[in-house]
Amino acid sequence: MIEVVASMARGPVFLAGELMECLITFTNPMSHLSTSASSEMLAWASAQIHCQFHASESRVALPAQGNKQDVQAESDTVLIPSRGERGQCVLDTPPKILFCDLRLDPGESKTYSYSELVPVDGPPSFRGQAVKYVYKLTIGCQRVNSPIKLLRVPFRVLVLQGMPEPPFTKDEEVSPSNPFLEEEEASRRDARPLERALDMLMVTTSRRCPHMFNITNMRGKVAKFCIFKTVYRLGEDIVGTFNFSEGDIPCLQYSVSLQSEEEIQQLYQRRPGQAVSVTGHGRHMESCLHTASSHFSLPIPLNVTPGFSTDIVALRWRLHFEFVTAREPMEPPTVLQNQSEVTVWSGAEHVDVDTFSWDLPIKVLPTNPALASYVSQFTGTNSINI
Repeated sequence: MIEVVASMARGPVFLAGELMECLITFTNPMSHLSTSASSEMLAWASAQIHCQFHASESRVALPAQGNKQDVQAESDTVLIPSRGERGQCVLDTPPKILFCDLRLDPGESKTYSYSELVPVDGPPSFRGQAVKYVYKLTIGCQRVNSPIKLLRVPFRVLVLQGMPEPPFTKDEEVSPSNPFLEEEEASRRDARPLERALDMLMVTTSRRCPHMFNITNMRGKVAKFCIFKTVYRLGEDIVGTFNFSEGDIPCLQYSVSLQSEEEIQQLYQRRPGQAVSVTGHGRHMESCLHTASSHFSLPIPLNVTPGFSTDIVALRWRLHFEFVTAREPMEPPTVLQNQSEVTVWSGAEHVDVDTFSWDLPIKVLPTNPALASYVSQFTGTNSINI
């Protein structure tokens, strides 16, 4: 028996275009003191990345695939990284051979390093209501005259889509200059694609430009709303403020929800005019009668998928507002200046109200993969016995 352990050194979350590194250790667990101990042999081992796509048949109409089959795919001695997986493989990298003819004596182990650039032209990891994209590192091993054994290590991929054009030239520094860094070190840092992408992401999401909105219904103005920016990273807090003192219509209650919209592209919709799938990721609700101002703070979870678009599905983000307003003016409680006793004010038992909603589109971008690794459902490690 040979034990195979794969471990991603930096964690299970990567940015598209980043170099993924994985250490793969092969061990003969038998002790050399055992009477039945013997050397173990492996013919070869290889590794490659693949992305598996799965769609709900009730919501997605995929084009029919032909009946042509690969005869070799039916054999368990041919390496098919997606063998036994649901859906179809939409992306894979060329396999890399780790070794040929490996011999391990009792108690001996050998470690091999696998590295590969995460493809930049693939979709992000996504588990929606209608569509799923799942990335895995597949390691194939085979003994002589034996079936191939597959070890899969799932991981998450973040893709930068919808980034605005940089407000600086290529020769300018993206991040603040550090006088304690040597010029050579700074130039090497800027040459790394991951560092440049993270610097660009930080600049884009750190830019603040207050947006003001007048909240109105058919009866008049309810409040003025201010949000400081509309582009966010995973893990950031969305902060907004309401000014009800400028409104003419009393607002009894408001709620703000962070929602994602999963829309199947028209060509692949199962039914014409198919509804968009909406998922909530947080909600703030507050009663605000006779309140001059209020604010909310909604955190963006680290484990959600940033906005993206493919030929099949598009994911967008929005803030969904709901307001409950009174139809008639409501007088605030009054307290006399020379009154010494405690006064209790009771609200009206019956109020005629109107309700209305409003959606504000926002952009959600990825964050540093190392930060997202802390809340990932994946461990970045897996093992198998051959």
